[in-house]
Amino acid sequence: MHVKLKQLIIFLCLPIFLLGANLAFAYPKSIQLEYDVARNGEQFAKVKESFTQNGKQYRIQSVTKGLGIYALLGERKLTSTGAVTKEGLKPSRFELRQGNSAKKTLIANFYWAKTMLNMQVKDEIKTEKLEPGTQDLASYVYQFMFNPPIKDEVKVTLTTGKKLNHYNYKVLERGLKLDIAKTSFKTLHISNEVAASEDKKQLWLAEDQYYLPVRYMLTDEDGDNFEQTLTKIHVE
Repeated sequence: MHVKLKQLIIFLCLPIFLLGANLAFAYPKSIQLEYDVARNGEQFAKVKESFTQNGKQYRIQSVTKGLGIYALLGERKLTSTGAVTKEGLKPSRFELRQGNSAKKTLIANFYWAKTMLNMQVKDEIKTEKLEPGTQDLASYVYQFMFNPPIKDEVKVTLTTGKKLNHYNYKVLERGLKLDIAKTSFKTLHISNEVAASEDKKQLWLAEDQYYLPVRYMLTDEDGDNFEQTLTKIHVE
């Protein structure tokens, strides 16, 4: 093929490639989610979450408010801030605050250049090696927007603010339809592999809505079931 003809073909195809690249990085800049939370079938809390992206920086906030007697526990607030990269979210700081109790506050600082994670509990600081892709309790579910589960196994490394955990999730079902919040979602159902002393976690991620979580289920070692179900969603 003549060189000029090859160059012409490449030039004509370039806009298609660029369009594909733009679509690949066309993530929401603002997300608001609300959930009802039930324990063993009885509603006991509500959750409001927000994700905002400003330039290359993101901020996530999740606020849980108990209902009835559970309101006495105070608000549980998770905050994650950091950068948005081609690989997805790269946290720089995570905070967990429970009511006005300073004793229950957890803080994690991510020092990527030093590959060091500092977790502060009360006045004590615990240091762990910071592994690539590490997330926190608030950011890890939003990371699925950038890296949706393609394979049937998903590895998640995250800090709770108190310790560093490693989870292996398996894809149980793809394309599962769930009617939630007056909307029919096509979801991806994943569940972690658990030992006898660990909590079992399941997530339903909306394949047709940026893999945002529309349902969570957690079964603790005592057999109690916690279910978090989407009630409102707003994406821009």
